[in-house]
Amino acid sequence: MTTVFKLYKLIVLYMLDCIDFPLTNSQISEFILEQGYTDYFKLQQAVGELTEDGLIRRDSTHNRTLYYITDEGEKTIRLFRNDVSPDIRKDIQTFLKNKKYELKNEISVRSDYYLNSANEYNVRCQIIEQGLPLIDLTVTVPTKAEASTIANNWSVRNQDIYETVMKNLLR
Repeated sequence: MTTVFKLYKLIVLYMLDCIDFPLTNSQISEFILEQGYTDYFKLQQAVGELTEDGLIRRDSTHNRTLYYITDEGEKTIRLFRNDVSPDIRKDIQTFLKNKKYELKNEISVRSDYYLNSANEYNVRCQIIEQGLPLIDLTVTVPTKAEASTIANNWSVRNQDIYETVMKNLLR
């Protein structure tokens, strides 16, 4: 492994170690690509190897992938933290500080769908806050197209839906 490729992996580990929530592939890519550290394909290779080596864990749904640092990943970044330059660490910390609310909000709203035993689709829509579901709603629909529409709309309209549900339940 080249020193430069090792750095890409350490940047990903450092990012995940600095926060208490997972990041999506696009969030990790946004930082690394905007900073010009590497290209998309090398980053994906680094992320894939980190996953294969058990340093990060991947949780995928139909529309996104979340990455979490593992215990082994935390041990690794502690050992090699100084291999990430102070300037890069500062860039990461600034990025995470400036975008923390946006990053956290993006991953706290989740939706996924799957085919159930009745050959219909269950759509699970969630808002997660501090690791616990604020709302966890499952809807059954007959077609994959409807399931996909609901899952996609949840990411845009979740606040309105949550507000409506709470208002009606608390009357």
